[in-house]
Amino acid sequence: MKICFHCRKELDLSARPGRGDYCPHCGSDLKACLNCRFYDVTSYNECWEPSAERVVDKDKANFCEFFDLGEASGGKSRAGDPLQKLKDLFKS
Repeated sequence: MKICFHCRKELDLSARPGRGDYCPHCGSDLKACLNCRFYDVTSYNECWEPSAERVVDKDKANFCEFFDLGEASGGKSRAGDPLQKLKDLFKS
């Protein structure tokens, strides 16, 4: 299920979104890093794709050639929350 990173509503898309496409529910850009399957806050430049150019505004439309609409992570790491793991580790 594809969801918008901003409003968290399901997207019904028949084609890959372009730079000018936006969410029909909230108007957010769809071709943004926060909607990409390669987005990961723990990776270098917050992207799993090592060849991708750096994008500063992760919530704005960009020209990334590697963009692939994935499950919106909403800024969460795909590896889990490291701070929560530490808290769980040292919990008494």
